[in-house]
Amino acid sequence: MNAHTSLTSTPNYVVTSPTFQSRVIAVASGKGGVGKTNVAVNLGLALARRGLRVALLDADLGTANVDVILGLQPRYHLQHMVTGQKSLSEIVIDGPFGLQVIPGASGLPDLANLPQARREALFQALLTLDGTIDLLVIDTGAGVGEAVVQFVLAAGELLIVTNPEPTALTDAYALMKVVAGYQLPVAFKLVINSVKRHGEGEATGRRLIEVASRFLGQHVELLGCIPFDPSVSEAVREQFPLLQSRPYSPAAKSINRLAEQLWTGSSPSPTTTGVRGFLSKILSLTHRAVS
Repeated sequence: MNAHTSLTSTPNYVVTSPTFQSRVIAVASGKGGVGKTNVAVNLGLALARRGLRVALLDADLGTANVDVILGLQPRYHLQHMVTGQKSLSEIVIDGPFGLQVIPGASGLPDLANLPQARREALFQALLTLDGTIDLLVIDTGAGVGEAVVQFVLAAGELLIVTNPEPTALTDAYALMKVVAGYQLPVAFKLVINSVKRHGEGEATGRRLIEVASRFLGQHVELLGCIPFDPSVSEAVREQFPLLQSRPYSPAAKSINRLAEQLWTGSSPSPTTTGVRGFLSKILSLTHRAVS
C-alpha cells in the first residue's frame, strides 16, 4: 500500500510505514450554535477540491450531523465500527470533491467511557489513515467536555470557531483556557464566523487574541473571518453543502480563502506526529481520564 492508496480501499487493520505524516486538525467552538460543523465541513471540501486527500471525522459524540449538512445518508457509522460490526473502509462515505467522510453516531459514549476493547478497535482502524491522507479534520462536539478536550490535545492543532456575540466569545475563551491549562503543545487558530459589519470580525479576533496572550500566555493566530450570509442557512436546510450549492456566495469565498491560508500560510503544530501520534496521545489522555 502506498501513500496514494484511497482510504476506502485500505485493508482492515493493516498498518504500514507512511511516507509522510498526515496533518490532524480539531475543529471546536466552546459552545453550540456558532456554525462549527458547517465550517468544518466546507473547509474540508475546499481543501479536498484543491487536490488534497482529506478525511472528515464526525467526532461529535452527542449530536453527530456532518452527514446531514452534506446531504449524505450513511448506512453505517462510528457505532458500527467501535462495536466491531464494520471496518473503517465499510463505514466511510465518498463526499463531494473526493472528501472522505467518517460518519458519527449520536449518543455514542465519551472515549473515556468506551470499553477498552472498543476504544482500541476504533484507534486501530483510524491508524490505517496515516500516510494515506494529507489531512484529518475532526469535528468535535460543542462545549469543553472531556471528549472535546481529548481530541484537541491529541490533534495538537485547534481551529476555534466563534462569532462576535459576547456569549460565544466567553465560551471560546473558556475552551482556550481549559486547553492551555494542560500545558501541552497545541497550535491555536481562530475563525470569526457570521460577521455582520465591516471590520467587526478582525476587531473581535484581535480582542480575543489579546486576552489569550495576556491571561493565558497563549499565542492565537487569526486565520480569517466569514461574513454573515443567508446562503449558509439555505444550504443547510437544503442539505446541500455551501461550496457546492453556492460557490460564489460571500461565505463560500471566505471559506476558500481560509482553506488557502490554513494549508499554505499557516504553520501546523510544531509537534505534528500524524495520525499515529494523535492516537498515541489520545490513548494516554483517555487512560489518564479513566484512572
